[in-house]
Amino acid sequence: MRIACLGGGPAGLYFAISMKLRQPDAKVTVIERNKPDDTFGWGVVLSDDALENLTANDPQSAEAIRASFAYWDDIAVVHGGARTVSGGHGFAGIGRKKMLLVLQDRARELGVDLQFETIAKPASEYQKEYDLVVGCDGLNSQVRSEFADHFKPNIDVRPCKFIWLGTHQKFDDAFTFVFEETKHGWVWIHAYQFDDDTATVIVECSAETWDNWGFEGMSKDEIIRTCEEIFADHLDGHDLISNADHLRGSAVWINFPRVLCEKWYHENVVLLGDASATAHFSIGSGSRLAFDSAIALAEFVTTEPTLEQAFARYQEERRLDVLRLQSAARNSLEWFEEVERYLGMDPVQFNYSLLTRSQRISHENLRLRDGEWLQSAEKWFQTRAGAPADAPTRPPMFAPYQLRNMSLKNRVVVSPMAQYKAVGGCPTDWHLIHYGERAKGGAGLVYTEMTCVSAEGRITPGCPGLYAPEHEAAWQRLTGFVHAETDAKICCQIGHSGRKGSTQVGWEVMDAPLSDGNWDTMSASAIAWSDQNAAPREITRAEMDMVRDQFVASAEMADRAGFDMIELHAAHGYLISSFISPMSNVRGDEYGGSLENRMRYPLEVFNAMRAVWPATKPMSVRISANDWVGEAGVTPDEAVEIARMFEAVGADIIDVSAGQTSTEAEPVYGRMFQTPFSDRIRNEAGISTMAVGNIYEADHANSILMAGRADLVCVGRPHLADPYWTLHEATKVGDRLAPDWPLPYEAGRDQAWRLADREAEVIRA
Repeated sequence: MRIACLGGGPAGLYFAISMKLRQPDAKVTVIERNKPDDTFGWGVVLSDDALENLTANDPQSAEAIRASFAYWDDIAVVHGGARTVSGGHGFAGIGRKKMLLVLQDRARELGVDLQFETIAKPASEYQKEYDLVVGCDGLNSQVRSEFADHFKPNIDVRPCKFIWLGTHQKFDDAFTFVFEETKHGWVWIHAYQFDDDTATVIVECSAETWDNWGFEGMSKDEIIRTCEEIFADHLDGHDLISNADHLRGSAVWINFPRVLCEKWYHENVVLLGDASATAHFSIGSGSRLAFDSAIALAEFVTTEPTLEQAFARYQEERRLDVLRLQSAARNSLEWFEEVERYLGMDPVQFNYSLLTRSQRISHENLRLRDGEWLQSAEKWFQTRAGAPADAPTRPPMFAPYQLRNMSLKNRVVVSPMAQYKAVGGCPTDWHLIHYGERAKGGAGLVYTEMTCVSAEGRITPGCPGLYAPEHEAAWQRLTGFVHAETDAKICCQIGHSGRKGSTQVGWEVMDAPLSDGNWDTMSASAIAWSDQNAAPREITRAEMDMVRDQFVASAEMADRAGFDMIELHAAHGYLISSFISPMSNVRGDEYGGSLENRMRYPLEVFNAMRAVWPATKPMSVRISANDWVGEAGVTPDEAVEIARMFEAVGADIIDVSAGQTSTEAEPVYGRMFQTPFSDRIRNEAGISTMAVGNIYEADHANSILMAGRADLVCVGRPHLADPYWTLHEATKVGDRLAPDWPLPYEAGRDQAWRLADREAEVIRA
């Protein structure tokens, strides 16, 4: 087989090595425009598991690389006058030039033809001469551009600016992040040692700070001198050095391009490394992607009967790993893009937020890496939450929380989840048992499902209400049980279905009209929820007054019924939400158009409820922070303003959900997928928030809380499967301080603890 690798970086060289190991008779040519010892980066970072993969594939080159490594175990974060260090991270650095020379030597030894200082022709000119053409020509791949119609690349150029420099200052004790506030904005560095004398220093800042400094008009020397001045306290007199001699002036700065191709191959041409997909440098996995993909491609070219099958297998096998890594890299790069949101945090929380930014490192993973540091961080969180200084240290989800005069024993919330078991709007024994069990299950706060302000305001005939005396009495019986038998608090979520009303219960056809007996619906505008739903009537001002008064009456009933807290449901496309979202509000009066106008009626309803709700009791609002329809709907930017408006009129906490406002929505699902909206509102606007959305482990809850992404964590579906989710998760993570088990269940608690401890011992062994 004749193979041409167009590009002599790590991806091309390692693929050539991997192919020769599998097919010694293959004729592999690497074509590289630069000299053998040219390089425009500094150090390369590899994790322990990346090294293991290299060793399994080619022990000889792996050992040569390993012999040149600078190792470190710690990450240091310098911020706010404090240097916070945590250990157990297991990384190694090597000079990019040294690594290339090692790979070149190994490739020559195996018989690879290395052609340096050679400008590659278009890939199409190599297609007939070679059986296989590998486009491994990096970020700005010419091969990718030549066949762009086939590869269909998505290139997302990110806003932050960075410059890749070196220094002889020592950063040999830790991978170091330094954040400096300058007269023109924040600038930060990622620094790590890669040989005895040299460290990589990546300087990064926002586009706004870059403009404020005037870097556009500076020479390269002026840029470097400015960076030296900014970080003088950390360089100990050492210079910053550039090896990008081919670049002039501000061209040394880079905007990171996030690349992902829809297809990785065309005919006998295949993409590899950064040409096919990139991962942001802040997670140090670009080389890992290149090496792992090179190994996979060589393996499948060798074992599959045709190139077409080899390429298909290569893309299928590698794409999921690449997407996972890119997802983590996206989380990381977005954290740095928005880092100024977090720089007001205490250094302890800021450090935790940085360490967990990609979501690859979780709370319990940090405990394995550096349990002593994590315990000190948990102690900080707990003390800050108001726990006594001498209280035993517990994970963040078990820290107390105060909202007005309501004290929560922990940060776990049972989300509102529709039961569809009410009769004539009245909760039944089902609700008593359902909510009673979850209150016994250890959560600090239990929510009711949306409780409707009128019969016409119900979503389905099975939805409960607070609009008749018998409703109030039934809810009072339920809250009485919760308060008598548990120390949980209970919140009534109050809402009106709007255009999503008069539909079938959840286990029939969701959001579909009733087969008979439908009632009229109303909404901000006369827009049907879907093609199968009848159009609502546009609510009139007189009806707005009537509905507002119904919300007030329900709030008064909720107080008399003994609820500790109420929430205005202003999300998910229901009546109040229909005013907020431009997808459902096209009114031409003062209640439509601008965000200020669209918020006019929701704020009016909230104000009226707050006026009758006791001042000692908290009140929250659930919002949809993203309509998932781009700029046509509510965006995360707008959500911050919506939250600010509700907070300004007395909302104590914002329950941050998303979507369910339009059938055109295209949500992006995943673990904790809605938490970023809570994070943004909390840390950009300084408003207390609750996070929701695919949170199902103690690890998730603790990571969200400790990183300051929310103040409370709402867990929904897991509580449907397990009313005692909080107690069981405490058992799993080794918390043995929970006083929350009901006394009759303590024998079960003791057995659960013994079994969990025994399982942990087996895992450790």
